[in-house]
Amino acid sequence: MKHETLEKNATLLLIFSFLVVTIGGLVQIVPLFYLQNTIEQVEGMRPYTPLELAGRNVYIREGCYTCHSQMIRPFRDEVERYGHFSLAAESQYDHPFQWGSKRTGPDLARVGNKYSDEWHREHLANPRNVVPESVMPGYAYLQDKEVDAKGIGKHLATLNLTVNNGNGAMYTEEAIASAEADMLAQATGENTDGLLQRYPRTVARNFDGDPRLTEMDALIAYLQMLGTLVDFSTFKADVSR
Repeated sequence: MKHETLEKNATLLLIFSFLVVTIGGLVQIVPLFYLQNTIEQVEGMRPYTPLELAGRNVYIREGCYTCHSQMIRPFRDEVERYGHFSLAAESQYDHPFQWGSKRTGPDLARVGNKYSDEWHREHLANPRNVVPESVMPGYAYLQDKEVDAKGIGKHLATLNLTVNNGNGAMYTEEAIASAEADMLAQATGENTDGLLQRYPRTVARNFDGDPRLTEMDALIAYLQMLGTLVDFSTFKADVSR
């Protein structure tokens, strides 16, 4: 049979396998370059604030994504438990995305405003104080690790080079210049006019009850915004695409 020639020749098999994979990949990828927009624009989405971004960095550093996904699949059991299924637009500012591949704990795509700041502090410090069956390790030391606001502006500028949401740079020059002040404003709840103008629907307050700017502050700020930017009571999917 003709396919025996390929099966018995490792070099030919490798070459033809590569061709098949290449063609299949091109069929999936090339059309995206000819679409006007591959991600539906959703009202309310914005880049992370400097404090939320710092919290997200802590979340990634501590490996939270290995046990908690941030993608609700469009299945009845998931939607009933976690809320509206995830939209592509909700990950447009993520680099890298936090969809995850397994769940030892619940999905966190809509955890924002579900629990109080006090609950999060207690849960992060000693998870079994609020969830007795939890196998999550404690992160009490985040309360004692201060966040250095210096350099956060450069972090925002770097993201402009790596993440493009289709509408140009993520952060404006004003946002980059005000990054340090915005971080402090969100963590204290003071002088927030500029912060709220640049980042609508931002929650600004002392998240961990400590006057210092800590990693606990940043992580809770990040968790409290997850899933809160899109108003699903008014959201309508674009079915014309």
